[in-house]
Amino acid sequence: MALCSIFCPRIPVRFRPKPVSPFLSKPMFPISYRVYSSLQSTPSTKDELGSVSIGFLGMGIMGSPMALNLLKAGCDVTVWNRTKSKCDPLVGLGAKYKSSPEEVTAACDLTFAMLADPESAIDVACGKNGAVSGISSGKGYVDVSTVDAASSILISKQIKDTGALFLEAPVSGSKKPAEDGQLIFLTAGDKLLYEKAAPFLDIMGKSRFYLGEVGNGAAMKLVVNMIMGSMMASFAEGILLSQKVGLDPNVLVEVVSQGAINAPMYSLKGPSMIKSVYPTAFPLKHQQKDMRLALGLAESVSQSTPIAAAANELYKVAKSYGLSDEDFSAVIEALKAARSQQS
Repeated sequence: MALCSIFCPRIPVRFRPKPVSPFLSKPMFPISYRVYSSLQSTPSTKDELGSVSIGFLGMGIMGSPMALNLLKAGCDVTVWNRTKSKCDPLVGLGAKYKSSPEEVTAACDLTFAMLADPESAIDVACGKNGAVSGISSGKGYVDVSTVDAASSILISKQIKDTGALFLEAPVSGSKKPAEDGQLIFLTAGDKLLYEKAAPFLDIMGKSRFYLGEVGNGAAMKLVVNMIMGSMMASFAEGILLSQKVGLDPNVLVEVVSQGAINAPMYSLKGPSMIKSVYPTAFPLKHQQKDMRLALGLAESVSQSTPIAAAANELYKVAKSYGLSDEDFSAVIEALKAARSQQS
């Protein structure tokens, strides 16, 4: 899946009043670029945002704050979750509630879905009382879940067979960026829907990239999360090694944070890892799922990924110790266990 590496200036997007649905018009400009960044965003007015009915499926650790940001921005939001009680806080703030994905897509112009894994994403979109059953021509479905390319393509086909538009838009970022509206969207699919969804993506995120055909967004997200998972496993090794040789791991975190290899997650998660505390921002089970999917992607194109494969084994061990719902930084516990077995 070749991706263009040239970042192009963002073209301002505005909604125009539509007689039936805001997704029926043609693009305002002919566009031939493959990749976009929204670092210079042009916000829409509250009136424009409020004129589009928004659905949001999945009120988990990511979906709930994303939907809340849309609500705070003045959007007309309808929510759904398998466990209804998770919708109650947003309903209390003014969101509407529907009892199935089908009812949400039937009632809304544009529906976002943030589900835990490919199986859930497919079931919510294509299963009984799923989104496909309620969506229709002129509407849009944006799947912001992290899934493999094959799952995204399957959902896209089902949605597009109804005459609706589809955009995959997995996010880079965890709980805090979701709360702060600082996510990065990796989108692919219908260009018209990308343009129409842009103001809403900009409410929930700090930047967005358009990557062409469906499957490219999923692939980019898996590559990014494969790198992140490998980095965290290596960082955990470094913390334990520093302790083993008598160094202060807190100083290690400070040194790393000031050098060329700095990444925000080191200074954010390092101190709690040293204390063996893992407040969940990105569950370990989801990190391992993404490692598994990334390794499958690599195998499909005969790309060797031995470092990621080794890291994946550590996450699997951590899961076996009951750490699935802890933050993915809890992978350090798998290394501690290995150290104990050796001594």
